[in-house]
Amino acid sequence: MRCEPSSLPILWFNSVMSSPEIASLSWGQMKVKGCSTTYKDCKVWPGGSRTWDWRETGTNHSPGVQPADLEEVVKKGVKTLVIGRGMSEALQVPPSTVDYLKKNGIDVLVLQTEKAVLEYNALAAQGVKVGGVFHSTC
Repeated sequence: MRCEPSSLPILWFNSVMSSPEIASLSWGQMKVKGCSTTYKDCKVWPGGSRTWDWRETGTNHSPGVQPADLEEVVKKGVKTLVIGRGMSEALQVPPSTVDYLKKNGIDVLVLQTEKAVLEYNALAAQGVKVGGVFHSTC
């Protein structure tokens, strides 16, 4: 499993790698099984995970998660994407972001982060090609 993205194409990964389990979640900290990195906010997909750095796309709590935040995970071939809005659901998810996913044929779940992690882990355990972006604070 890769904890950070590779510069090499990993399309073949998606057919042979499963979505990693989120091993733990607490305020400001997330751990992904098989990865030594502790994340504040993270992206996960079949075969990998990495820090979700909001500065890369200029993301803020409002207007919230943008398609640019999700493109990397979408390109991994996920069938379902789970968005964790934070412990107090401060992170917004505009309808245009949900529409972007649906237009790409991806089921989307938008939940409070603790519930999002439970749903994500349940889907991953069922072998679903699931990805996610999770905010672990407010």
